Amino acid sequence: MSTVPGAAKSFNPQQDETLKKKKGSIDLYIVSTLLAYIKPYRGLVSTAIIITLAGSIFGPLRPYLTKVAIDDNILKNDLQGLILTSILLVGVILLDGIKQYATTWITQIIGQKAVFDIRMDVFSHMQKLPARFFDRNPIGRLITRTTNDVESLNEMLSSGVISILGDISQLFFIVVLMFWLDWQLTLIVLGVLPLMLYTTFSFKNRVRAAFMDVRTHLARLNSFFQEHIAGVNIVQLFSRESREFSTYAAINADHRDANIRTVFYFSLYYPAIELISSIAAGLVIWYSGVRLLKAELSIGVVISFVQYIWLFFRPLQHLSDKFNIIQTAITSSNRIFRLLEEPVEQESPDNAPNTATFADRMILSNVWFAYDDENWVLRDLSLEIRHGEKIAIVGATGSGKTTIINILSGLYPYGRGSVQIDGVELRDIPVQDLRRLIGVVMQDVILFSGTLRENLAFGNPGISDNAITEAARIVGADRFISQLPGGYSYKVKENGTGLSAGQKQLIAFVRALLYNPQVLVLDEATSSVDTETEQLIEAATDELMDGRTSIMIAHRLSTIQKADRIIVLHKGKIREIGSHQELLAEKGLYYKLYLLQHPAEKQEEKA
Repeated sequence: MSTVPGAAKSFNPQQDETLKKKKGSIDLYIVSTLLAYIKPYRGLVSTAIIITLAGSIFGPLRPYLTKVAIDDNILKNDLQGLILTSILLVGVILLDGIKQYATTWITQIIGQKAVFDIRMDVFSHMQKLPARFFDRNPIGRLITRTTNDVESLNEMLSSGVISILGDISQLFFIVVLMFWLDWQLTLIVLGVLPLMLYTTFSFKNRVRAAFMDVRTHLARLNSFFQEHIAGVNIVQLFSRESREFSTYAAINADHRDANIRTVFYFSLYYPAIELISSIAAGLVIWYSGVRLLKAELSIGVVISFVQYIWLFFRPLQHLSDKFNIIQTAITSSNRIFRLLEEPVEQESPDNAPNTATFADRMILSNVWFAYDDENWVLRDLSLEIRHGEKIAIVGATGSGKTTIINILSGLYPYGRGSVQIDGVELRDIPVQDLRRLIGVVMQDVILFSGTLRENLAFGNPGISDNAITEAARIVGADRFISQLPGGYSYKVKENGTGLSAGQKQLIAFVRALLYNPQVLVLDEATSSVDTETEQLIEAATDELMDGRTSIMIAHRLSTIQKADRIIVLHKGKIREIGSHQELLAEKGLYYKLYLLQHPAEKQEEKA
């Protein structure tokens, strides 16, 4: 990970005015922060700047040598001088080419290294963001940040900044040589400069807003595309292809129109600059013609000045292009900075000891929680989980079962109340320590591209092959793994495509067993498996839970009957607590849930 100073400085809409007062310009603030990413490569940057500044004299020398060749050599019949001037001219052209090659090579290396650092910072930061952040930000939008927005910084961080220095230096030499040749013609050329600057700044204000629109629509486009490719089966099952195509076409059209607006501004700007350049050239030719007739000016000066005019406006056009690159980079970096300033979870150092222990009990006292404002999912909930206990949590969808696990795992902070593990407040335990304590087998299993072994050992990469094989045998996953091509070296496709839901669930059980947590959480872990696989999992559950505190969330009440205690939730509150038999005897909410899943017993009771 890059350790670039200032890479993640605060930058949000509320701070805009403050930053303008402190920095003078929000643009300068962003650019200075971006330049921090090339600071580690100051050696390469210094070399590129030296070559660029030293080589900026070569371009302006060419018209001057043309003037010398005409006035001092040709008109004076100095053949030897003409040969010498021609050799100098060729040498200047060659040196200019070498300079361009060297600066292009070095600056592109700088840009690629800086972009690599930015991308690593963004990826590292995103991995530390809390779950709430991903709830409110579509994946497609985040992909746009890490791809398109980061890549748009490449040219600004490489050739953009250094080229600006070269263009400014070249303009300085051009103006000096023009004044050296004829100050009156130079003033005519500089006279059109205010018009050019006005045109450029007018262009800047409009094109920046247009680029922001392009980035916004691109994020929408990527979000929609990612979402509908991931859910293509649902689209096909509901025959929504035509409707979703129309929606995508509308989003794509907005993106196209935003790009066309930027093209429109460029199509006006470049002809305007060309017109201003032509006006300057026309004025120079007219005025120099008048002075030629009066014999106040030499033909060599006139020809060199015509060359200087185009040479003078070329760096200005380059500066406009680079300014456009900077505007695009500022727009993109604005989005990247907003992402980098998002607060991360509490992180413990890599070498810090594990401060989370569980030897006694977990206590939830008067806990309130809401995913959105005060739409409470948990309401004044109190619960005690003792070490070594096997508890189950049941209830209707939306009752708050998974929310309790999300709080204990540190994925979401609770709003009110207290959660303690062995007397230590949950908020005071770094999330890395907490998650080494608690292992979760989720309902929706996520597998990553790579080998099956890498997925099994995801939580414990250094574990031995023998341990992996033994864990797979305990869970019963070795039966299907041995039949896969390559066995444990089987190449898992994106999100486990090609593996059944039951097979992926078994892999999740092996992964949890190898992680070896003190607290094992099974969140609807058997909801997506067939009867045979469920029997395999149930046979391995006792060994998985041996010596561990276990929390089971299940809709199938048949899988939790051996639990020490069953917690019945309803609308975020605990309604009943007891063993399977005790709750049946109470004939309350659990009893009703049980009869819904066992209608035969309900019929027997009626009989």
